[in-house]
Amino acid sequence: MIITLSGENSFLLQKSLTEMVDDFENKHSDLAIERIDGQEADYQTIIESSTSLPFLVNEKMVVLRNPAANKQFLDNFEDLMKQIPDTTKLVIVEPKLDKRLSYYKFLQKNTDFLTFNEVESNNLPSWSADYAKKQNGVLSTADARYLIDRIGSNQMQLANEIDKLTLYDPNITRKTIDLLTEESPQSTIFNLLEAAFSGNTKQAIAYYEDQRAQKVEPQQILAMIAWQLHILAVVKVAGNRSDTEIAKQAKLNPYVVSKARKIVNKLSKKEIQELINELLIIDIKSKSSRLNIDLALQNYLIKL
Repeated sequence: MIITLSGENSFLLQKSLTEMVDDFENKHSDLAIERIDGQEADYQTIIESSTSLPFLVNEKMVVLRNPAANKQFLDNFEDLMKQIPDTTKLVIVEPKLDKRLSYYKFLQKNTDFLTFNEVESNNLPSWSADYAKKQNGVLSTADARYLIDRIGSNQMQLANEIDKLTLYDPNITRKTIDLLTEESPQSTIFNLLEAAFSGNTKQAIAYYEDQRAQKVEPQQILAMIAWQLHILAVVKVAGNRSDTEIAKQAKLNPYVVSKARKIVNKLSKKEIQELINELLIIDIKSKSSRLNIDLALQNYLIKL
């Protein structure tokens, strides 16, 4: 039997894999599990593990991660798949599959193909609250949204942070979130821009100074602002397309897209283009002259 696990939702993918491995191990013992990293192992190792008969057990499971990274495997995968014995359960883990490749089409047609997609952005706060409840914790939807804004929308990271928060205190509040979690730089920069665009200059500068106090260099802050402006431009040009469609086409997280809309609705395409050009000028001058980039970036934020 061959199973393929794919998709960018690392949390759900890993959860499914763990359940499969644990169930197989309970039935056949830990001797029945083999794990291979396709990025590290040579092709001969992949062949031997996948096609050899089980030792001291009736059946075995081979977990093969990212084998597409091995060119020799990719050139010969169809022949290899035909050699898998009935006593072996092969689990292929390929989070990012290129749908244009014959490899993807083969796996989809000839294996038990499971796809794990990211949770829709508007469902992420409720998912976080439900997950906390399953860990015997209490997290309101509003505070879940606050947590997401603070640390980002990666589901695996959210689960890990909620686990930590519930161990500290089952009743999760913004106070404990601030105490036990670290705000991601990108989230801080988005909040910085949001404050600036809302006319809250004092808060925007406070966010900037906080990043500098944490030893984040001005060039890093400039790069993060540039990335946020890139997201704003993508969302603006996409027009009335859904957040999910934009995220899929631009390879962004849907939650990031939905947050960007708050700012995009206030700006024209021309204004976004001007902001990008002005930031580019600061970047060029910082590398070609004695420009005080700290002062230049703060003036840029005030202008917003």
